[in-house]
Amino acid sequence: MKLFSFLKKKEKKIGYTCSCCGQVYDEAPLCFGAAYPDYYFSVPPEERSERIELQPSLCVVDKEHFFHRGWLTIPIIDHNENLIFNVWTSISEENFGIRMDVWENPKRIDEDPYFGWLQTLVPTYGDTLNIKTKAVEQAVGLIPEIIVIEENHPLKINQDNGITYKQALEIVEKIMKEQHQEN
Repeated sequence: MKLFSFLKKKEKKIGYTCSCCGQVYDEAPLCFGAAYPDYYFSVPPEERSERIELQPSLCVVDKEHFFHRGWLTIPIIDHNENLIFNVWTSISEENFGIRMDVWENPKRIDEDPYFGWLQTLVPTYGDTLNIKTKAVEQAVGLIPEIIVIEENHPLKINQDNGITYKQALEIVEKIMKEQHQEN
């Protein structure tokens, strides 16, 4: 229809160019994550295959330290997407057992949130290890939502109040710069 064709002309795609490497993206990357809980690195590399049981979203170290992966969302108040960090948190053995029991059950969304300690260094947020969190189950096939409950922590403040797109881009720039320096 020609009546609304002017709307398409006004659509503007936001591009993003990394200031470190010059790579051009269609959009700014807004999702970052950790492949392992931080505790994973406390085990010497030569012992990991014997002491660590690792799946994409679950990790057990020495059959006594339990971790699960979830997504921590920072709302971007003036943008259609959010800043997301895939993070790991500790989980008690009892709650780990419950998670395993309800893993494929659609009613798992009715479970009470699980308390845990954040086990991921979230870039640009300082020392985030061992801050208090709760994990909220999602539908089957999705990892839990991680809610920061550590009072007055910048992650909690941003998660509760949101950030602007400009602030999100500043965070993205810092993360991309750190990743570029590591390579």
